[in-house]
Amino acid sequence: MERVTFGVLGPVTAERGGAGLALKGPRHRAVLARLIVARRRVVPVSRLVTDLWPEPPAGAVGAVQTFVAALRRVLEPERPPRAPARLLVTEGPGYALRAAPEEVDAWRFETALDAARTAPPAAALETLDAALGLWRGPAYAGFEAEEWARGERARLAELRLRAVEDRAAARLALGLAAEAVPDLDAHLTDHPWREDAWRLLALALYRTGRQADALAVLRHARATLADRLGLDPGPALRRLEAAVLAQDPALDQPTAPAATADRLWTRATAAYDRAVAAGARARVEATVGLLRNLAVTGGGGLAAAREHRPAAIASAEEFGDPELTARVIGAYDVPAIWTRSDDPDLAARVVAAARRALAALPPGAAHDAARCRLLATIAVESRGTRDPGPRRAAAQAEELARRVDDPALLAFALNGVFMQSCDRAGLAPRRDAIGAELVQLAARHGLVTYEVLGHLIRLQAHCALGDFPAADRHAAAADHLADRHELPLVGVFTQWYAALRTAATGRPREAEAAYRAAAARLDGAGMPGLETGLLPLALLCLRLAGDPATAVASADPDADWGPYRPWAEPFTLLRQGRPDEARTALRAQPEPPADLLYEALCSLSAAVAVELGDREVLDRVHARLRPAAGQLAGAGSGLLTAGPVDRHLAAIAAASAR
Repeated sequence: MERVTFGVLGPVTAERGGAGLALKGPRHRAVLARLIVARRRVVPVSRLVTDLWPEPPAGAVGAVQTFVAALRRVLEPERPPRAPARLLVTEGPGYALRAAPEEVDAWRFETALDAARTAPPAAALETLDAALGLWRGPAYAGFEAEEWARGERARLAELRLRAVEDRAAARLALGLAAEAVPDLDAHLTDHPWREDAWRLLALALYRTGRQADALAVLRHARATLADRLGLDPGPALRRLEAAVLAQDPALDQPTAPAATADRLWTRATAAYDRAVAAGARARVEATVGLLRNLAVTGGGGLAAAREHRPAAIASAEEFGDPELTARVIGAYDVPAIWTRSDDPDLAARVVAAARRALAALPPGAAHDAARCRLLATIAVESRGTRDPGPRRAAAQAEELARRVDDPALLAFALNGVFMQSCDRAGLAPRRDAIGAELVQLAARHGLVTYEVLGHLIRLQAHCALGDFPAADRHAAAADHLADRHELPLVGVFTQWYAALRTAATGRPREAEAAYRAAAARLDGAGMPGLETGLLPLALLCLRLAGDPATAVASADPDADWGPYRPWAEPFTLLRQGRPDEARTALRAQPEPPADLLYEALCSLSAAVAVELGDREVLDRVHARLRPAAGQLAGAGSGLLTAGPVDRHLAAIAAASAR
């Protein structure tokens, strides 16, 4: 039988083979729509009752069951009596619609938008044309008054507006400026607050030789924003107006991107040197923006950014303006994925400056954004610590960012929350939720580096959970974005993930070669906090995942274990036949840092404690590892794994019983 497809980008429909299915009355349609909103998750019967009736009548539960039964007969007419449903299933306290992603038009629309963001302009244009063609009217038409539909309708409407603008941008990139004008005109008639649409329309008019019309559009945008919203145009519109008046060649259709970029850079830096006085506040802030962009290039750029950042902060503090200092500190919002600091001394100095600025900021909501930047910085720079202060700072930054309602600020705050989400084992699901929100938020608002961060966080979380197909998808998405936006550091993490993937599939020789190749790429990447000691640790965990005896036999006492030496040393002592010293070293181990390798280091301690029969350490490590039951030890790093946590817990239990 042909599959059933569902439509919500307009009136709610169900079809099989292009023929519409009869959904009976409005309550049946409402149940179906409510289940689609839940996106394959279970909706309890009690929630369906509440959503369907403002004041549920007697027998409402039975009515819902009747509606569901009728829908099942329509959706799966050939299902034998009492056979379990495939689509509209009963699970726990309620029902779920198990439609595949390609079977709901809204879900296909979102998938297409994601693909268009990483595609070349021609492919993006074709994809966006097809995606926008799925719309038949307002999303979930007929359910405008329903509270349960309101958020999803608004979200889809915003995505559609963004898709129209992305399609116009793709046309401009392909030299099809004249084709972009009619759609943008119509778009702005209904949505006059969309600043990016005004910008695209003015640019399209300019590129078709209509300079006067372009200026008229920009002035109309200024008047419309002022009259309707009481706002002045944003920086992008103001810059475009100045460029149109100056007939800036950079506005012309680009034909040689590299040459254009070089010319723009030369002209812009020369103009900046002429216009902005040395030592001015603007120079300090602009410097941090440059350092931020330099950091994401990796290698020497990242090292140079770290080197010059303290001077920029010190310069800002000299003005005695805590708001300026907060902007300079917070402007370095470089997404951070690794939870061990590359430069602990620098991190401590940045945190100290942030705390000074926090203390000097005046109270009141007017300074909430600055306060949020400082708290998020404290959370990000205090990575790996067990001090509860940075965790509180992360929570406060998130709360402020949501109150301020600034997407970029929220992304920065969520980065801090992620950095402080490793204080115990088993937190991969929590980190996956953070990554999911970052991907959605960043994609919606064009925050490319945070979209990459979200994919890498989700890659790590799915590794810990053993869901490698999902991790593969996030690795591919991160690589696509990195290729398109010139973010070379991303490949470092995805290459290590590929080595971990090989290790987890039981191919130790191939995995060792992959780890060595990945480690070679770290040389000169500018990330000593990631590089130092990682290769020998990865190889020790690889052998431990296969056979603890092999791990002992191969532990090299002369390797550069870096910060992981306390967990490697008992292995090297056992290899040398010194069990008493190994026991002493084992008992001297601190609790592992609150970072992404917590479970891996606990597993190393567990293996030695099992070998030595050390009941005290066995009990301690069992308590630490137990929350990660069902996960892969260390795989939440996206770099290495010491094997299933359950295997280590079983070994601890067996040794304790002995």
